[in-house]
Amino acid sequence: MLDGLREAVRLAAGITEDKRLDKPAQQRALSCLQRFGERLRGLPREAVRAVGTNSLRVAKNAPEFLQQAEAALGFPIDVIAGREEARLIYLGVARALPQTAGKRLVMDIGGGSTEFIIGNGLQPLKLESLYMGCVSYSVRFFPDGKINKSNLKQAELAARSEVQAIASEFSKGHWNVAFGSSGSARVLCDILEQNGYSAGGLTLDGLEQLRAQLLKAGDVNKLDLPGLKPDRIPVLAGGYAIMYAAFCELGIDHMQPALGALREGLLYDLLGRFHHNDMREVTMQQFMRRYHVDGRQAMRVAHLADFLARQFLEGQLSEEASHLLNWAANLHEIGISVAHSGYHKHTAYILANADMPGFSKTEQSHLSLLALAHRGGLEKLRGKLDTQEKLAEVMALRLAALIYRNRGDVELPAMQGRFSGTKFHLVLAPGWLVQNPLTEAALLEEMKQWKGLGVSMQVVEG
Repeated sequence: MLDGLREAVRLAAGITEDKRLDKPAQQRALSCLQRFGERLRGLPREAVRAVGTNSLRVAKNAPEFLQQAEAALGFPIDVIAGREEARLIYLGVARALPQTAGKRLVMDIGGGSTEFIIGNGLQPLKLESLYMGCVSYSVRFFPDGKINKSNLKQAELAARSEVQAIASEFSKGHWNVAFGSSGSARVLCDILEQNGYSAGGLTLDGLEQLRAQLLKAGDVNKLDLPGLKPDRIPVLAGGYAIMYAAFCELGIDHMQPALGALREGLLYDLLGRFHHNDMREVTMQQFMRRYHVDGRQAMRVAHLADFLARQFLEGQLSEEASHLLNWAANLHEIGISVAHSGYHKHTAYILANADMPGFSKTEQSHLSLLALAHRGGLEKLRGKLDTQEKLAEVMALRLAALIYRNRGDVELPAMQGRFSGTKFHLVLAPGWLVQNPLTEAALLEEMKQWKGLGVSMQVVEG
């Protein structure tokens, strides 16, 4: 890494009781993103990956805030699911460690969520994300910075209750060595080591000695401990309670601090996309196997959809949009494994809600939209096809699925497509429609569907 910028914005501190992101937190974030945007200015879009985590997963007003945030940064911001965050954290940690035998537990205490991962080498095996973080717990249990036996016990019990839900799969015996990533683990390790509470790393005995010091001070602002950095003071108590709870519930005796985390994981994941090692492609293949997708049919539809979309957009289909259209085409029939009737609705639900490693929630939403749109009435899409690219993708996927409805190797005619923004024009080789009357009838019905959305569709031979 040649350069790095870091600012503690702590969005989790701005989540109100009714799960909305308050104005001060939004302003802190927007100001930070504007500064980062200046440093990123001029970089190609595909070279930048910005993600939002727990606070943007839970905030009801996240969509409105994200519009402002993307404008401030100058790049898209993907909100990622908890388990995807866990996968990326593990990737960042594992890449910074020597490749040794044995399973590892990785724990990452974030501002609003804490991720737990068991992995072997570079492969994560179990992933969990719990709704507790150093910022949210500090605000909830230690709002004025005061620490006493009562609120510390409440925080620890709340955290233990959360961790208890995953203890059967993440407790000692399921892994050989434990690592703690991100700020809370590192600052707790520094405090334990520099105060002589631990000879190296985090230990249960060392944490209990620190617990006594927290209660003795009675206020985080009065703590004067070597290793405690000023910017970690406001969130120390919440982070401590979560760490102590994990040690108790999972039977952790010793934990080593890890260098990598989410940021590094994102970089390695982005690098993989450049070098044809895209986790999203792996996930797509896994889903095709899991849901017993007809690979030949998926390939037919995907190839024709891509061809038509490029025709409609005159070669301006972005690489990322092309990938998403291809994945949607390959997965558009996974809902058949649930039921044949209305399978596109089942497909859309699965793609929107399943854990899909490598995909952001925004990307899953896009896949879900394409799957829902590929057949059936178009009224359900009113107001959702808000860009020319989406319109062209949906039209291309619908036509591809329609033409290959008989699930065989159709001899395709020469085709030429155009799209003006409100009108689709598709020219087919002469005589083909006469030879395929069922397809001709389906195309006529398709024209009526699009007309209902105020979009013209014309299919001619010539």
